[in-house]
Amino acid sequence: MSQPGRLRPRTSAALVAAAAAVALGPSSGGSAATHAMSSETPVLNFDRAAIDDAVERALEQTTTPGAVVLLRQGDTEHLAAYGTRQYGGGDAVTVDDHFRIGSNTKTMTGTVILQLVDEGELGLDDPVSNHVRGVPNGENTTITELLNMRSGLHNYSELVTFNRMLDDDPARVWQPEELVAMGLAEEPYFPPGDGYHYSNTNTVILGMILEEITGNPAADEFRTRIFEPLGLEETLLPALDDPSIPEPHPRGYLWGTNESTAVDPALPDDDQEAALAGETEPTDVTEHNPSWGWTAGAAISTAGDLATYVEALIGGGLLSTELQAVRLASLQPVDTDDPQSAQYGLALARLGPLLGHDGSLPGFQSVMGHDPETGLTMIVLTNLQAAPDGQQTANLIAQTLIPVLYADPATTSTTG
Repeated sequence: MSQPGRLRPRTSAALVAAAAAVALGPSSGGSAATHAMSSETPVLNFDRAAIDDAVERALEQTTTPGAVVLLRQGDTEHLAAYGTRQYGGGDAVTVDDHFRIGSNTKTMTGTVILQLVDEGELGLDDPVSNHVRGVPNGENTTITELLNMRSGLHNYSELVTFNRMLDDDPARVWQPEELVAMGLAEEPYFPPGDGYHYSNTNTVILGMILEEITGNPAADEFRTRIFEPLGLEETLLPALDDPSIPEPHPRGYLWGTNESTAVDPALPDDDQEAALAGETEPTDVTEHNPSWGWTAGAAISTAGDLATYVEALIGGGLLSTELQAVRLASLQPVDTDDPQSAQYGLALARLGPLLGHDGSLPGFQSVMGHDPETGLTMIVLTNLQAAPDGQQTANLIAQTLIPVLYADPATTSTTG
């Protein structure tokens, strides 16, 4: 089973494991989200000392230098920065720091595609072959199957050869067409619609399609359709040849290499011990070019902007009421033999009680989610992709916080 929230191959299934652990909290129902708190809405446990302790323990456990955590329910908010921007000390992380947000970008690509559906420019059942040539069985592969990761198209970023190229030339500017070509050159995992496999190839193709239909760069469409309407002034999809991150920002770190962790994200046991003992250091990959992720994972944002975005993503306002309902209802178990497994839909995931996504690429990991039943919004941003043992850093923090926040959720209700 591939790993949904992770952009890199070694990370491509984190959402499955994360959602299973995050599901310690009550499951949200999948109805339309609302930000309003009624008299029956449970008051979550914003015990700031317990939250701080949980985050700090997770950072120590994973060797993560720093993090930003935003938790919000109605007028109650916990927004805090932890740790440092550099491994081993230095400047403190601030709540305004910018982070690469990895596969959370997929929800943005999906939103623009669905807006084009709303506008009659595209149909969810349209065959991919109408827009992109050379897709295996493209006449029987739909836009929906690209969005919900059920196309069967091979994930280019799972290729060991591709990861070796990332290590050999981290400054390389990748073009979407060459990324897609690598995925299409491999045998599909299954016929379209016959299974689930998380694949960045799907979302890069969707980026190509939205550019073909609109005639504009994906970055411009993101800005005019999502960022500007929501007032997201600190969020962007960078140009392919721009590896920089807007100031302020932390450094981003990676244990091992892309190739060495392509199959198994965990370091060898001896290397794990050395990392935990502080005898070795992770690699600073801050300036590595993320163009290979493009519309599947190259966006940059802040905790505040992501909170605003995920509340609109789940609560509505970016799509018609009808299509928003279709999107929320599209979530399906990624393991058809296990109804309790993580769920994925139209560029949208369920992570325990939260709807949203997670994201990971060298140097950074992130989780964004909103619970439509309790009104909880959670954002976690970290500047280490994975711990020495392979655990996703932001996902682990989210997993740790859920039982803290949802402790005895039914014992207290708001008064109005």
